[in-house]
Amino acid sequence: MYYMGVDVGSVSTDIALIDESLNVVEKIYLRTKGNPINSVQEGFKILKNKYKDSDILAAGTTGSGRMIAATIIGSDAAKNEITAHATAALEIDKDVKTIIEIGGQDSKIIIINNAVVCDFAMNTVCAAGTGSFLDRQAERLDIPIEEFGDYAMKAKSTVRIAGRCAVFAESDMIHKQQLGYNQAEIIRGLCDALVRNYLNNIGKGKTILPKVLFQGGVAANKGMKKAFENELGFEIFVPENYNMMGAIGAAIIARDKAKKTGKTNFRGLQLAENSIISRSFECEGCPNKCEVVKIYENKNIIGYFGDRCTKWSSKTVEKTKLA
Repeated sequence: MYYMGVDVGSVSTDIALIDESLNVVEKIYLRTKGNPINSVQEGFKILKNKYKDSDILAAGTTGSGRMIAATIIGSDAAKNEITAHATAALEIDKDVKTIIEIGGQDSKIIIINNAVVCDFAMNTVCAAGTGSFLDRQAERLDIPIEEFGDYAMKAKSTVRIAGRCAVFAESDMIHKQQLGYNQAEIIRGLCDALVRNYLNNIGKGKTILPKVLFQGGVAANKGMKKAFENELGFEIFVPENYNMMGAIGAAIIARDKAKKTGKTNFRGLQLAENSIISRSFECEGCPNKCEVVKIYENKNIIGYFGDRCTKWSSKTVEKTKLA
């Protein structure tokens, strides 16, 4: 029997299955490509060939697309990324005090005290240091992103690159290339710059104490890990499932919820084959004028989300046909 976690982000959709002992038995990584409904269905098509509905005891969602995913799959819990990442990290190591998480489009820091999240911060307007930014630079340098960190580790010296802004960092890299610095030195300089940017912005005012876990897709970059260690002065650790921690945390939260209630809202893997679309409307019920999204499955409404007062999201869904 398994518990499912679905992490729908702007770049990727991650699905994880854990067993009763919290071992990860299935990991699926898909590109979201601006269509979270499609990416969730693609993941379910993969699972449908290997598991039965009865194998899934509960399901949880997280990420920026957690609400739409929760409506589609029948989530038992929909939690923010901070809660999901912290839950997974604490399950791995109760001594963790700091979580550094860098994903495709955002970065965050989570401070933990006595196994409780006591502070956190996320990036707001700048994409410097995120996975998508590093992907672009690897492509521009004609280096596979999987080898980006290895290049940084080969460098015998580093060059200083402006890392406070993605645009300035890229132009500074080009300038350093024109001055004759080699790729390894430039990549190491970029990793150093992005770590400084992270610590001076997202980590500003935060007391970063070991043990530190480095999570998210960028944790695979050895150059970034080493740059963090150089700046912080101590070792940081990359979990085995570093790129699935959000989904794993969502699965753990769903398991706990299902055990408490004794039931699940999970709608089954068959939704992989169904026609699912979304439509929005502006609620006129109050001055908030919330933009509410309603989800249709096979032309029937299966749920709503996006309202602040739960007027719509708490509605008992009726079999209302798509007009």
